[in-house]
Amino acid sequence: MSMCSSSESSLSKFWIVHSIVAGAAIAAAIGAGAYLGRYRKFRSRVVGIIPARYASSRFEGKPLVNILGKPMIQRTWERAKLASTLDHIVVATDDEKIAECCRGFGADVIMTSESCRNGTERCNEALQKLDKKYDVVVNIQGDEPLIEPEIIDRIVKALQAAPDAVFSTAVTALKPEDAFDPNRVKCVVDNHGYAIYFSRGLIPYNKTGKVNPQFPYMLHLGIQSYDTKFLKIYPELRSTPLQLEEDLEQLKVLENGYKMKVIKVDHEAHGVDIPEDVEKIETLMREQSFS
Repeated sequence: MSMCSSSESSLSKFWIVHSIVAGAAIAAAIGAGAYLGRYRKFRSRVVGIIPARYASSRFEGKPLVNILGKPMIQRTWERAKLASTLDHIVVATDDEKIAECCRGFGADVIMTSESCRNGTERCNEALQKLDKKYDVVVNIQGDEPLIEPEIIDRIVKALQAAPDAVFSTAVTALKPEDAFDPNRVKCVVDNHGYAIYFSRGLIPYNKTGKVNPQFPYMLHLGIQSYDTKFLKIYPELRSTPLQLEEDLEQLKVLENGYKMKVIKVDHEAHGVDIPEDVEKIETLMREQSFS
């Protein structure tokens, strides 16, 4: 065989190997792009729902209470509108007075039935009535007129980043004076940021029966987000013993074996649970120059 033939053969082999390697690289790039595309689209469509009912046992008509010149439900809606992750926001209510008020300041309203046992079920019913499809629902508590838009964004992103969780929520530091207040729900989490338990009592509870000033107790903020596939089956899950005893819907999720991602935030919690909380909120808003 001549030297020329040998060179041509070697050159042919080089180009064959080069083509195979290049083809594999292109295929890998396409595959990675498709994977990243799917990741970017994971739980990407987000709707915020503010459940509101008039007949609250502790504070009837609470969503319509005046907070420095505006209904509380309006103040919550205005804060939620500032969140960057929400594609749409609606108020879900079973009361025409609340609906009329919300339409008056420009909110979209979904009417739901009076049979909804909690905010999660009301969010689910509202979701079924929306024209567009969503991947994530954020349950925004209507009695948190000072909710920070950044917290809404963070719980959405936490759920998007945790495919093994169906639910995400937020906690903040518990004040010692709130330790034994049953209206302030406490939470404990594991080392990976997943919820272990929620309680109206102090948790963990030590053998002295007193608050340990060195322990970082956590207060549940109430705002939560759900994967919509899970939200659709939530009403079908049977009520659970711990849920019924504590009257906390989060426990129904945990007792049925689902995972809940929890983020820790620095937030001055100021929910309105009883009429006496209104004056506290207004005082704080004046101090912070809220309009």
